[in-house]
Amino acid sequence: MKATATAHPIQGLVKYHGMRDIEQRLPYHDSISVCTAPSQTTTTVAFEPDATTDTYIIDDEMVTGRGAERIDQVVEYVRSLSGRDAAVRIESTNSFPSNIGFGSSSSGFAAAAMALAEAAGIELTRPEISTIARRGSSSAARAVTGGFSQLYSGMDDTDCRSERIETNIETDLRVIAAHVPAYKETEEAHREAEKSHMFEARLAHIHKQIDTMRANLRADKFDAVFELAEHDSLSLAATTMTGPAGWVYWQPKTIEIFNRVRELRAKADIPVYFSTDTGASVYINTTADHAEHVEREIAALDIQTDLWKVGGPARILDSRESLF
Repeated sequence: MKATATAHPIQGLVKYHGMRDIEQRLPYHDSISVCTAPSQTTTTVAFEPDATTDTYIIDDEMVTGRGAERIDQVVEYVRSLSGRDAAVRIESTNSFPSNIGFGSSSSGFAAAAMALAEAAGIELTRPEISTIARRGSSSAARAVTGGFSQLYSGMDDTDCRSERIETNIETDLRVIAAHVPAYKETEEAHREAEKSHMFEARLAHIHKQIDTMRANLRADKFDAVFELAEHDSLSLAATTMTGPAGWVYWQPKTIEIFNRVRELRAKADIPVYFSTDTGASVYINTTADHAEHVEREIAALDIQTDLWKVGGPARILDSRESLF
């Protein structure tokens, strides 16, 4: 059977680094994110009984090495749930740049999990499908449920799954994606963070941040939500950059964006905040009323930008939208 699905990538708001179980990708603590649209990954999956090997293609390139191993973990888990043992073909395409810090692995594994479950004939809720996606990327679990979502920590799939957080901020939020190309491997970042002397300090306060973020989202407190996300970005970077390798994954343009955002907030009284994941690119969070002005200000720094809204959950597409 064949199925095609699409999913939006995530912007981490209260992020995570480090995993207590690398195979199941069980993080040490909860995390909260928001999906960004119209950026998306579209993925077609087919079980092919006549084929002898699995085939994975992303943006017209064959996936090998560690990338293929991560996809294997998701595929094998779906096989165990469905009882299907046929070879699998997966083709995927992104509508936005990958490997520069905009969450392509989250949307990729979310779309793959949705399509695999559908092609295998498994009827599951999105929180249940999030446990499939999590085996490829923990952030992908939140991309399955979409919008503002929280991935709960836990020792198994009963607890470690994603749930949607309802908030009216979804309507007003606009995200300017500022492209600053500089590739870093997220898996390596997890290992670096765990070895930092600041990792235990982050774990000590992260639970309060999660509770505060969730409460602010439910109370529709825009400034409180994105001020906290901005601070969390700095905390995460400090933890990652103080690992053994001494990573500094920000670039001069990254800092330039930070400074411009703070100028706009201080001098023009605009509700605007920056956020980063593991990379040099920057998310700039503001309201619909100010989005075009803020985008012009960032573009004036000679930086490529996109203007995004909040994206919904991963979903199955019509068969006519199949990639093969």
